[in-house]
Amino acid sequence: MPDSRPPAILLMGPTAAGKTDLAIALHERLGGELVSVDSAMVYRGMDIGSAKPSAEELARAPHRLIDIRDPAEPYSAADFREDALREMRAIGDAGRIPLLVGGTMMYFKRLLEGVANLPASDPAVRAELERQAAEHGLASLHAELTRVDPDSAARIHPNDPQRLMRALEVQRASGRTLTELWAEQHRETFPFRTLSIGLAPADRGVLHARIAQRFMAMLDAGFLDEVAALRARGDLAASLPAMKSVGYRQAWAYLEGEFGRDELERRGIIATRQLAKRQLTWMRNWPGLYRVDSLGPDPLGEVLKLVREFGT
Repeated sequence: MPDSRPPAILLMGPTAAGKTDLAIALHERLGGELVSVDSAMVYRGMDIGSAKPSAEELARAPHRLIDIRDPAEPYSAADFREDALREMRAIGDAGRIPLLVGGTMMYFKRLLEGVANLPASDPAVRAELERQAAEHGLASLHAELTRVDPDSAARIHPNDPQRLMRALEVQRASGRTLTELWAEQHRETFPFRTLSIGLAPADRGVLHARIAQRFMAMLDAGFLDEVAALRARGDLAASLPAMKSVGYRQAWAYLEGEFGRDELERRGIIATRQLAKRQLTWMRNWPGLYRVDSLGPDPLGEVLKLVREFGT
């Protein structure tokens, strides 16, 4: 029986893979409406460090779900799902195709699979987990999670502090594991049929070089001034989700005097590479994902071919 659900295209990939350029080209060729899937771009004033599309790019191809939150306001995967579905339905109702583009893989996953009824964040538990990580390293958190929730530990990378802490926070606060809570969720049918495309350079070394070049270009473009302005507001702290974003966390620590400029560059590039590695791991395990070499001879042509075969 034919699938009567409206179509949507998911374009995901690691940082510095070239997603924005391809998404804009797709918008211009297909007329699809872009929805950003990025946990840093949702925040106003976080432009350079999030590689937010420029004003010129946004004029060519408006992106929904950019600049929708103040950095002082936490924004969750559940918030994203609610906002993204609203925007996707509006796009579909207008006879257009939603084109979701970004690198926050958890947002993509929660969008498609739904959100578990999890306990709210507990500041006291989170502070204790952060202290444990600072004193004993992330390995201690992963070891604890392996002991109390081995299924979640198998899914979560040992160097992913946010997800490690959230999984342990849930277990400590509720006495139940993420695995147990997710097993109880009713899996609803997603209201769109989706084409998932993973965009990344075929050569990992090339991606690493692009990451280093982009981080240095961000510094040249005034990234530290951007973070200094955020710090000067007085109502933001390094513990906020917005300020824990890759790049911002390292820049904040540098401005606090924790290390020098050379160390900032080293830590920023390494953290971004680690993020890209996690994103690529998500892609390897993503069901039905079509991989496209973003630096191949004709990535746009490859994507358009996939879209034609998908049928929109």
